Amino acid sequence: MKKKISMNDIARELNISLTTVSFILNGKAKEMRISDKLADRVLDFVKERNYNPNSMAQGLRTGKSKIIGLIVEDIADAFFSGVARHIEEHAYKNGYKIIYCSTEDKPAKTVDLIQMFKSRNVDGYIITPPKGIENEVKALLNEKLPVVLFDRYLPDVAADYVVLNNQKGVKMAVDHLVEQGYQNIGFITLDSTQTQMAARLVGYSESVKEAGLKEHILKVNFTTDTESIVDSISNFLQYSKNIDALMFATNYLTLQGFEALNRQNLKIAEDIGVVSFDDHTFFKVFNPPITAVSQPLKQLSETVIDTLFKSINEENVTGIHHQIVLEPELIVRKSSLRLKSAERILTE
Repeated sequence: MKKKISMNDIARELNISLTTVSFILNGKAKEMRISDKLADRVLDFVKERNYNPNSMAQGLRTGKSKIIGLIVEDIADAFFSGVARHIEEHAYKNGYKIIYCSTEDKPAKTVDLIQMFKSRNVDGYIITPPKGIENEVKALLNEKLPVVLFDRYLPDVAADYVVLNNQKGVKMAVDHLVEQGYQNIGFITLDSTQTQMAARLVGYSESVKEAGLKEHILKVNFTTDTESIVDSISNFLQYSKNIDALMFATNYLTLQGFEALNRQNLKIAEDIGVVSFDDHTFFKVFNPPITAVSQPLKQLSETVIDTLFKSINEENVTGIHHQIVLEPELIVRKSSLRLKSAERILTE
């Protein structure tokens, strides 16, 4: 196995300055007016003397690092991990690798991650943006770097994005609850102005208004710990005893809602209907199974990465941004059905 060499080794053996080596390996050869012949000589030497071909050297030759930065809210979340898996698979088939990180919805952390990816010379960025990073995204776009936003977008930033029709998804779910005869439908959501959460709230309000029903809304802070969220939902149910159904705006709120329902001795389907936004593997096997608004993860992921590749490969010659809205699916299970409806479905 050949020993990996340092920049000092390169400079000494090629009899050139350390500064020149640094400029070449950091992609600044042309900027510093270093000849192509000398740059090639250094890159060839790096490749020859390393056991594995140097990825930086290869990237400098092709102008591509073959790496994509994926920045999501929480990679541990079922939705984001599912999307990441499909993106990684699709990217790998096209010769790319993914580096992904979680922002925890913190603008400062997101900015740091963007800067970290810039230092690694990634070929493109896939971002679920928190509010407050508009300038950073604009800066990437001004540098002609490929960027695709997904799950949400930034209204003041003209960028490619792929999102779901969130308003329609919630409206479908609440309309379904209304059709089942529920009269007091609560909506548990995040206290957020992000585009996807705002659209879900609009879908809820629109549906209950059309049905002539009263709104029952609980907003919780994203950064609040799990126990506090469970307490908030439990208190909401305790002081709104007429609520007969709940729509949760995210699947993790649904999971926390189960504990709150248990505290109030409320049985799902028997005492209260439940629908979740975003399906979850657990929902299929829960007793009773949970009705959910499902996002097309595979289609979403492939659309995101294909849109990014068009930008990386400079296929979008028109300069028009791709703003793609995908359609949700309502998967009806027993949790949202009145007992007679559930019994009918089970016997069909």
